[in-house]
Amino acid sequence: MEQGLFTANNVWMMICTALVFFMHTGFAFLEIGLTRQKNTINILFKNIFIITVGLLLYYIAGFNLMYPGFEEGSAGFIDFAGFGIAPPDDGMTPGYADGGYTWWTDFLFQGMFAATAATIVSGAVAERMKIGPFMMFTVFYVGLVYPIAGSWKWGGGFLDQMGFYDFAGSTLVHSVGGWAALVAVWLLGARIGKFKDGKPQAIPGHSIPLATAGVLILWLGWFGFNGGSVLSADPELTSLTLVTTCLAAAAGGVVAAFVSFLKYKNLDLTMFLNGILGGLVGITAGADVMTPESAIIIGAIAGALIVFAVAFIDAIKLDDPVGAIAVHLACGIWGTLAVGIFSTNEEHTFLIQLTGVACYAAFCLVTSFLIIFTLKKTVGIRVSEREELEGLDAHEHGMDAYADFRLNEH
Repeated sequence: MEQGLFTANNVWMMICTALVFFMHTGFAFLEIGLTRQKNTINILFKNIFIITVGLLLYYIAGFNLMYPGFEEGSAGFIDFAGFGIAPPDDGMTPGYADGGYTWWTDFLFQGMFAATAATIVSGAVAERMKIGPFMMFTVFYVGLVYPIAGSWKWGGGFLDQMGFYDFAGSTLVHSVGGWAALVAVWLLGARIGKFKDGKPQAIPGHSIPLATAGVLILWLGWFGFNGGSVLSADPELTSLTLVTTCLAAAAGGVVAAFVSFLKYKNLDLTMFLNGILGGLVGITAGADVMTPESAIIIGAIAGALIVFAVAFIDAIKLDDPVGAIAVHLACGIWGTLAVGIFSTNEEHTFLIQLTGVACYAAFCLVTSFLIIFTLKKTVGIRVSEREELEGLDAHEHGMDAYADFRLNEH
């Protein structure tokens, strides 16, 4: 391969790595914007912890657990290539990864994805989970569960051998985080004041402008999330991927806003924002194998799904402050199944996609339950009533996010 093309591919992948890293800013802004001022430091601390510790865990064992190099004839369920990230002999040459990137770029790009699953959980458990148990959960989920789950498809495991397809992680990243968020919210219980006489009550976030900025940053980051998943700078595939990604996001936002208006008779910005994210999550499984028309349909269905999923989660008395379960789990499942319906590759079938969804559901539900339930029974996972009412910032961190500016909060 021509050295110039190899260099161009690698530079593109490094740019995409930076864009995925920037998504952590978007997650942080979205989460603090949709929650109350008194818990801002707590949420920011969790987000910083996830990316820093997540990278270290991925270096220690995660990368080689996720990409173990399954031997021919292996069951493809779990394997381990050893600790650390020592590169192979051809790791810095065009002979590695078809000349798409170097070994070091491979590690860093995949490491950025690894932390995202725990970030999804962070938003769902906001405002009432103890910081210590959350950190312990993150270590186990990012360090062990995510890499093993990832190896089943991206590492060449049994689902990959079966023909399951998930281009950039509708299931491998978003649903893996979404299933854990569902378990965590159920085991934690709702925030004080969320349900009154069995009816859900709105607990407004303290900064919708920050939440809006967060969503726009996440959309920008998705250029790297999906664009980088082409694993080279291939002009046709990268440009198609970015077109389908953006069209799905736009359709998701518009349809969520419209359906929300029909259902609730108001123009809800937060539903508009989550609709954009739902469209992005929905297209992520098949962004490289969709036509623009299919992308709009997938995004539109995801946008409508958001409205009904949020209402359903409220109806079953689960409290998800940022809508993480509706966005990442519901739309992640939809996007993965959509590959079996709309993919331009005839080898992608609905039944195999459904099998993959079921495998990840079982694995993530069981592992996240074991981790969080064990923490609940040993160290406890929920803050006291007083700590929740006065805010986690003061009690968990001894700090105030806005020292010279206070809002009256209930």
